[in-house]
Amino acid sequence: MVRIRLRRVGGKGQPSYRVVAADKESPRDGRFLEIIGFYNPRTEPATIQLKEDRIYDWMSKGALPTESVAKLFKSCGLMDRFERFKKGESLEVLLEEAASVASKREVSEEIHKAVAHRKTKKAESE
Repeated sequence: MVRIRLRRVGGKGQPSYRVVAADKESPRDGRFLEIIGFYNPRTEPATIQLKEDRIYDWMSKGALPTESVAKLFKSCGLMDRFERFKKGESLEVLLEEAASVASKREVSEEIHKAVAHRKTKKAESE
C-alpha cells in the first residue's frame, strides 16, 4: 500500500520535510516512489509547496496520507479540492485555485518578514 508521508531532510536541529509517496513498509527516510512536495515548519508562517496534480493522481490510485500529512493538506485546502476533484470538477480549475491560494500565502509571508525586520531594527536602536 502506498502512503503519502513526510521524509525528514535538513541538518541537526533544523528539520524540513519532503512530502513523498512511499510504500508503507519503507523506513521514514528510506526508499520512496516520488517527491510530491516540500514543507518547512521553521519559517513563519510555514513554507508549503505541493504538486497538487501529482497528489490527486496518487490519491485517486488509492494512496493514503498519514495523519500529519492530512493535517498539512487540510491547512492549505487540498483535501476540500480533492473532494471536488472526485465529484468531477475540472483539474485545471482546481489547480488555478490552488495557485491563487499559494500566492496569497506567499504575500502574507513577505508582509510577516517585513514586520519582523522592523521589530529587530527597533530593538537594535533601543
